[in-house]
Order: sequence, then C-alpha cells, then structure tokens
Amino acid sequence: MVTFNPDMDMLKFIFYILLGYVLYRFITGFVIPVFKAGKQIKKQFNQMQQHMHDQMQQQNTHTSNHSSPANSQKSAYKADEGEYIDFEEVK
Repeated sequence: MVTFNPDMDMLKFIFYILLGYVLYRFITGFVIPVFKAGKQIKKQFNQMQQHMHDQMQQQNTHTSNHSSPANSQKSAYKADEGEYIDFEEVK
C-alpha cells in the first residue's frame, strides 16, 4: 500500500526545481560560452592559416618573378671571381 506524504512530495518538487535551476545555470553560464569560444577560436585559426597560405603564395610568385635576375647576377659574380691562388713572397 502506497501512502501519500505531502511533505516528501513537496521536498521532491523543490529538489527537482533546484536541480533544474542549477542545470540551467551550468548550461547557460559554462557550456554555451565554452562552445561559442571554441567556434570563435577555430574560425580565427582558420583565418590565420588562410592568411599565411595567401602570404606564402604571394611570396612564392614574387620570388619566382625576381629569382632569375638575382640568380644570374650571383652566378656572373662567381664566374668573375676566378680561382684562389696561394701567394708566396719572393725574396
């Protein structure tokens, strides 16, 4: 036989209300902000990665356009240097 105890039912009701409030505060105060921050960090990381990729492409196209004259100047300079000859003093 189940007896009806109004005090226990009221305590259970208050407990469930408090539990619901604590869960609500936890979700809205911690879980959602952490989720939003994670999305924002991921978005900024992807933007930074894309920016670095664009800079590398721009640098590669810039150096490929200017690499041939610079390489030819360096090689011409080395060709003009000649060999190193050890000097001996003559008495």
